[in-house]
Amino acid sequence: MPPRRGIEVRQAVGDGAAPRWRMSLLENTFSSFLQSIGGGAGADGAAARAVFGEGSLFSPFLFGKFFDPADAFPLWEFEPEVLLAALRRGARTTVDWAETDSEYYLRADIPGGRKCDVEVSGDDAMRVVDVSGLWRAAPPPPPPDGRDWRAGRWWEHGFVRRVELPEDADWRKVEAFFDDGEGSLEIKVPKSGDAHQAAAATA
Repeated sequence: MPPRRGIEVRQAVGDGAAPRWRMSLLENTFSSFLQSIGGGAGADGAAARAVFGEGSLFSPFLFGKFFDPADAFPLWEFEPEVLLAALRRGARTTVDWAETDSEYYLRADIPGGRKCDVEVSGDDAMRVVDVSGLWRAAPPPPPPDGRDWRAGRWWEHGFVRRVELPEDADWRKVEAFFDDGEGSLEIKVPKSGDAHQAAAATA
């Protein structure tokens, strides 16, 4: 049976955490991008359709209307049965999330089983889990200023979904796993000790 393996979760939290996703993805920009590459018959066209297609974790339309995946979304403030109702009726998504007394959970199939990086970023005001990777076969050449592909027109090279962590989430203990058999990513975020104890006391 293919292994379910752990993925390193990097941390870029605090004053030294520079924002990587500097360019916003607008709906008209995304439509033009899909028209230019998404309809192609080559490998790039197929990869773009898979990564940004309906029901994908990285689709800007995952939540029913356009939302830039590089903007942090407060996922756990919503119920998946409500937010993904239309997609679930047609079995057109594998994205799921939940909250228990002890943790927050997110699971999604990754189109093509592509490699993903998982990172906790942010500052004292807000912390975010970033899931990102490249959909093109080869990374773009680094620009003269030394910034990587995330700082520019990132959708032309890769994909991202940024999820805002709840206040009681223990960001230092985020875990991520990848199932090579299913091609799925799983993220677990434990609640802080105080939040866990409070939930147990009221149970």
